[in-house]
Amino acid sequence: MNESIKILVVEDDRAVRNLISTTLKINKYEYDIATDGNSALLLMTSNKYDIVFIDLGLPDIDGIDVIKKFRGFSTIPIIVISARTNDEDKIEALDAGADDFLTKPFNVDELLARVRSTLRRINYSENNSVEDNTIFENGDIRIDFPSRTVYIKGNEIHLMPIEYSLLCLLANNVGKVLTHQYILKSIWVNYLDSDLSSLRVYMTSLRKKIENETADKYIQTHIGVGYKMVRISKSDLENNNE
Repeated sequence: MNESIKILVVEDDRAVRNLISTTLKINKYEYDIATDGNSALLLMTSNKYDIVFIDLGLPDIDGIDVIKKFRGFSTIPIIVISARTNDEDKIEALDAGADDFLTKPFNVDELLARVRSTLRRINYSENNSVEDNTIFENGDIRIDFPSRTVYIKGNEIHLMPIEYSLLCLLANNVGKVLTHQYILKSIWVNYLDSDLSSLRVYMTSLRKKIENETADKYIQTHIGVGYKMVRISKSDLENNNE
């Protein structure tokens, strides 16, 4: 039931704010509204939300800083809504702790699709968190599936939920080229055409986090086709360290 879902909308643009709130109301989602960063942080600390929508261009505090502060006490999914379109801004938002993003202008169907896919990922994570009791190792990468943690050279790296899901999908198919459509269907489920650009951004962010810790190239891009995780043997690591 949508009535059990509560969403916080942080947006200072009246037209966008009205579009989101009207859409949520029609679809029977409960929601609160904040028009600046300070009000948003106050609501975040005093209420329990299932999803937070946040604009990056707020009048008092940059949305990136609000996300960072919120991540200091909560893991609730954050979906960025912003007119900033370049990949660097999107990656910065992901690094700050955002889970997904919508680029302005967007339509109602895309907004609702983001809500549904985020809720599905939450439910899947909760219902399958201890199902796989294995450890995956490939070169310097170690994935502890029961605890949902990832280590590079023994150091834990922090991944957003979608980044973690992408890494696990690649790890479970190491050595195979996974097409864009296969990845989108597996991670986004009912994906939209616009999610292909999102996939590229997430893969860039994931690769950056891995390569900050190791010189080896684990994720290989097959232009126009998809992505592959490369199997790195111990001898490869030894040769690279010589």
